[in-house]
Amino acid sequence: MSSSDLLQFLFAGITSGTIYALVALGFCVVHNTMGIVNFVQVDFVSLGGLLMFSALFTFNLPMGAALVAAVAATALVAVVVERIGLRPARSNDPLVLIFLTIGLSIILRGIMALVWGKNRMALPALGADKPLQIGGAALMPQTLWILGLTLVAILILAWFFRCTGLGLAMRAVSSNPTAAAVVGLHIGRVRAASFALAGALGGLAGILVTPITTLSYDVGILLGLKGFAAAILGGFGSFPGAILGGLLLGLLESLTAGYFSSAYKDVVAFVVLLLVLFIRPQGLLAK
Repeated sequence: MSSSDLLQFLFAGITSGTIYALVALGFCVVHNTMGIVNFVQVDFVSLGGLLMFSALFTFNLPMGAALVAAVAATALVAVVVERIGLRPARSNDPLVLIFLTIGLSIILRGIMALVWGKNRMALPALGADKPLQIGGAALMPQTLWILGLTLVAILILAWFFRCTGLGLAMRAVSSNPTAAAVVGLHIGRVRAASFALAGALGGLAGILVTPITTLSYDVGILLGLKGFAAAILGGFGSFPGAILGGLLLGLLESLTAGYFSSAYKDVVAFVVLLLVLFIRPQGLLAK
């Protein structure tokens, strides 16, 4: 294949890899605070896209306001999920909480199917539809929006954890929950904040990816599982690892589809997941 074909595959891989990185970051936020895998994260992706659809076509908000409202609403739903779905649990056993997130995921997916239906929908791109020609390859403006907004989200995330009281509290709870409680930190609020942050990241991923895919109540399942695989690849709980894992996974998928067959595209994530678990279970950038 020509160099322009390779460049096209790289563009596609970076686009999907950036989305996987956003989802992986959401998994890492909750894991670092509560020590569990939050499988509701996959549905936050679907919910973000669906709320964006309603904000645009039901409430007729402009694009920028609709994006902010959809991300904020997804974060609010995530807080409600933590408050009524996990906090009342009588057990702090991580395995019990993980099974609870699986059940909550099924419930949330059912609610989305009832509210928005099961038909496929579409979201308009955030920018123009005319592709940019770079080196003989076409780069969609939506890809630039994905890269730009993801970079902004990562910078805000870094600032939040380093410079805000709540971010420092979340790092303290992540490091030693018992000691954090002893010094007076409100563990429940910190955990709710971690879910809100994970919901915002998942919602943003769903908003950014749906203009280049389709939108439905279950669209986040496969994207979420790939984000989970990316988090495992980078080192579960590591924020730099989540970003690296997402980009690597996206590039592997795209190159596999381009040079072998698109039939294997969705298999790559799970093959990589198994190989990492077999060979290096701590991931590439484990803490």
